[in-house]
Amino acid sequence: MSYLDIERCRLYYEDSAGGIENRETVVFFNGWSISSMYWEPLILRLSPQYRCVSFDQSGTGRTRVRKPYPPYTVAGFADEAVKLLEELGLLSGRRLHIVAHSMGGMVATEVCNRFPDALLSVTIVNCGIFDDELLKSFHHVLLGTMIGLSMNIKGLFRFEPFKSLFIDRAIGKPIESRYRDIFVEDFITSDNEASEAVGRFTTDPLTVGCYTREAVGIRAPLLCIAGMADRTIPPEGMITLYERRKKQCEWPTVLEIFEDAGHLPMLEDLPRFFMVLQRQFESVRGFRCKDS
Repeated sequence: MSYLDIERCRLYYEDSAGGIENRETVVFFNGWSISSMYWEPLILRLSPQYRCVSFDQSGTGRTRVRKPYPPYTVAGFADEAVKLLEELGLLSGRRLHIVAHSMGGMVATEVCNRFPDALLSVTIVNCGIFDDELLKSFHHVLLGTMIGLSMNIKGLFRFEPFKSLFIDRAIGKPIESRYRDIFVEDFITSDNEASEAVGRFTTDPLTVGCYTREAVGIRAPLLCIAGMADRTIPPEGMITLYERRKKQCEWPTVLEIFEDAGHLPMLEDLPRFFMVLQRQFESVRGFRCKDS
């Protein structure tokens, strides 16, 4: 448990190696209004072999933002992540596996395209915020419902039946009660200004168009994970990303579909999620040997 003081915030992060190991490193980027605690079960499985770094973005969890509040934009969130990676010495040498979930996929993509030479692999999970999918459903679901309604009444989600309605919209398979509580509490305690800003930029055509282009062009092997039971962000967008990468990009691209899982496959199907990541990391080693 550590903090990094930067101009934007007092950034909370956890480093399984205590900052002293030179192993391949997995860095986790969280989804909107979720702290890094939901990565814990996966980190427990990965940490014997990999250095794992997780952090709470501005407006969520244990990170405290400076006042006046910083601009909540993709670039702003990427800036704070870069400060952390610089502090931990993770931008020199090619040893980063990036694992990014939901809105974190947009932020991680920005970081990846700033520092392609630091990357071993990139995994994007349920960040199907993609051109045509946005216009069909995401704009109305997230902006209309989550922003217009949830920000004003989010305290109700501590109580049933609102709590179950909120969680069950996101997941397709049951998750541990502890993480149900964390998922709700993170959302309730998230900064309203940050949450509203994220809701806006994830539905802004210019921002989404930029993410679309940059995600297709990530200069590293990419694993796309889609939970098909996700009812918060259309999972079809992840398939679109995969298909466009296969047509337009020479870097290896893999699609893993979790038919019965929703927005949180790392909790809904931890054994398979872990296996899929392990396979991706190992395949990258083979790719590097061929590429050298």
